[in-house]
Amino acid sequence: MEYLSIWDFILAPVYLIVLTYIAKKQRDKKYPVGHPLRNYYLKGLNVKFIGAIFIALVYEFYYHGGDTFNYFYHSQVINSAFGDSFSTWLNLILRRSPDTDPSMYNYVSQMYWYRDPSTYTVSALGAIVGLFCGTTYIPIALIFAFASYSGIWAMFQTFARLYPKMHKPLAYAFLFIPSTFVWGSALFKDTVCMFGLGWLTYCTFRIFVDRDLSFKNFFLLALGFYLVATIKIYIIMAYLPALGFWLLMNYSKKIRIAGLRWILNLGFVAIIAFAFIYAAQQFAAELNEYSLENIAKKAQKTQLWITYVSETTEGSAYDIGKLDGTLPNMLSKFPQAVNVTLYRPYIWESKKPIVLLSALEALAFLILTLVIFFRMGIIKVFRKIFADPNLTFFLIFTLIFAFAVGISTGNFGSLSRYKIPCMPFFGSLLLILYYQTKPASVFTKTPTHARKPARHLT
Repeated sequence: MEYLSIWDFILAPVYLIVLTYIAKKQRDKKYPVGHPLRNYYLKGLNVKFIGAIFIALVYEFYYHGGDTFNYFYHSQVINSAFGDSFSTWLNLILRRSPDTDPSMYNYVSQMYWYRDPSTYTVSALGAIVGLFCGTTYIPIALIFAFASYSGIWAMFQTFARLYPKMHKPLAYAFLFIPSTFVWGSALFKDTVCMFGLGWLTYCTFRIFVDRDLSFKNFFLLALGFYLVATIKIYIIMAYLPALGFWLLMNYSKKIRIAGLRWILNLGFVAIIAFAFIYAAQQFAAELNEYSLENIAKKAQKTQLWITYVSETTEGSAYDIGKLDGTLPNMLSKFPQAVNVTLYRPYIWESKKPIVLLSALEALAFLILTLVIFFRMGIIKVFRKIFADPNLTFFLIFTLIFAFAVGISTGNFGSLSRYKIPCMPFFGSLLLILYYQTKPASVFTKTPTHARKPARHLT
């Protein structure tokens, strides 16, 4: 089955020109000549566009279908109702019960994801975007990439302010990690989640650190949280503990008594840990598959299924040890799960071209990690991390998220996509630590009193 039509290749250059023109206007307005971030703006966007087109071609000619085209199919069904009845189309967008409008049955019966809000949300967003491009796949993917980039850029901008002499390394981490701009640039859940995560980070800092209480910040904060929580709630579950500790450390720096500051920090960590476990258990019904008990069982089922598939096909499964469906057993796999997310597949585990690209990226992260530990020593590395609220935030989110996806995925192909929310943070952590081994002038921060509020990116 062909998912791309001649119109994709006709309209793609048109939308590239239009979106690039809009981006240039934004860049010239927000980042005039001489601004240190100006040089990265269009480069980062261009690799997102490349990623979106790459995914379209790979899924069309290599995989001959897949998730991204399934989202697109649902978007087509939704928009097929637009010409018949606007009210029916709107009801489909809002995912209302077909019992409220019998005319919806004809469309709902064609969509097997209609009862899955997390998945259907992506298709509904694709349908809305599709109204502006004739519901054509590549233009939709390019617009998704463009929108997602606004969130990623906002996140990059947040930390570029805090490390003004490290714009280039941070640009590599947030804008140019291959897996991030490839898998986060098409019609995927991950593309929407990167948009939400970026604005969630940016607006949290603006509101709670810069005291910028504008309506725009609260709106984008709520929008980012809603999208990520709706589509992939486990990202929020990994993100909030790290975010809470980040804010605490930023505020606790004002406490001059070191002992009191550390007691406060440690007490907060304990509260977060107990609150997380309690909430996951108490709201098991609401969280459903993301309760602690169900996560363990799901991880076991995933492992059994992947093992079966690998025995019958030349798959790209990985094994982190026997899972028995219990929470203690799952937690015992923490090191293996984190390792597989951050540093695997190894080169010799690559059986497919796509997996080989992931392996090369993982190898680069492994080498950089070893270089940092060799130059600084393990103890000094962790002292540096826990002395800096931003590095602590990066580490906590990376570890929690890497464990969650590593334990529950079981396949290198899927893992390369699922892990991208934590990769900019992990990349930033490593590069900031690496540059701390350079002369002090490279790493000098701008004093707090000298910082100017970042201009909004809209």
